[in-house]
Amino acid sequence: MTTDLATPTHTTTSRLSTLDTLEAEAIHIIREVVAEFERPVLLFSGGKDSVVVLHLATKAFLPGKVPFPVLHVDTGHNFPEVIAFRDETVERLGLTLHVASVQDYIDDGRLHERADGTRNPLQTQPLLDAIAAGRHDAVFGGARRDEDKARAKERIISLRDEFGQWDPRNQRPELWALYNGRHTPGQHVRAFPISNWTELDIWRYIEREQIALPPLYFAHEREVYVRDGMWRAVGEVSPARPGEEIVRRTVRYRTVGDMSCTGAVESDAADVASIVTEVARTTLTERGATRADDRLSEAAMEDRKKDGYF
Repeated sequence: MTTDLATPTHTTTSRLSTLDTLEAEAIHIIREVVAEFERPVLLFSGGKDSVVVLHLATKAFLPGKVPFPVLHVDTGHNFPEVIAFRDETVERLGLTLHVASVQDYIDDGRLHERADGTRNPLQTQPLLDAIAAGRHDAVFGGARRDEDKARAKERIISLRDEFGQWDPRNQRPELWALYNGRHTPGQHVRAFPISNWTELDIWRYIEREQIALPPLYFAHEREVYVRDGMWRAVGEVSPARPGEEIVRRTVRYRTVGDMSCTGAVESDAADVASIVTEVARTTLTERGATRADDRLSEAAMEDRKKDGYF
């Protein structure tokens, strides 16, 4: 009996889907960080990206619990619905939650309110102090490269110096998915397991995994007004100014930051499937479309990251 070498004897192949590949990469990164570092922590705001990272961490260590705490830098200007979702999630998963309060820093004079009213840029010092207090040598974040030019520059494992600062010129190579976590005492790394995901990947994964989210992400009727070309929600920390007409619109949020700097988009997408379709059609990232704090300058995000921001 002879075998034709040009004809394979079996042709069965197995390929991972895009979502399976991204999930496997993210879980690998999370496990590598936990294996290599002593005191990791996960930044958890209740926003969709941090929710997905937490979901991935949960899958990475099943049937055990997530082996590190979560940290939220609370500006005091958060949407109440998001804070409620954060607390419900932490309780359901049996996690340890640490909260760094910007309001505490303002109350005791370590920070001062900005003239523009936004508190997002004020998060840096409470974050760095919380990292130092917890002696955290690795900090998981939900940043993605498609969100912003500065985030596109950053490695999956990104070194921060003794002052918590990021130097975009001091980036380590990550060939063949090899991650260099070496650091000296006082330094730490930021780890971004979903760095290679897009907004559409996030929503397709949320749909597949049936991940719960705060209701703000889905279309709902709300009192809003226009400022800087964005629909801003009426609230205690985001009141309309004279001349800004308050109207009711059906809107949803693509990203969840402070009420004082996050805009909504008009939308009828009231379920995940509709959002997947909507996101597939858009040409603007969620931060570019709805975050006033990223419009302060062309390099707003990069400048904040250099100082130690997320």
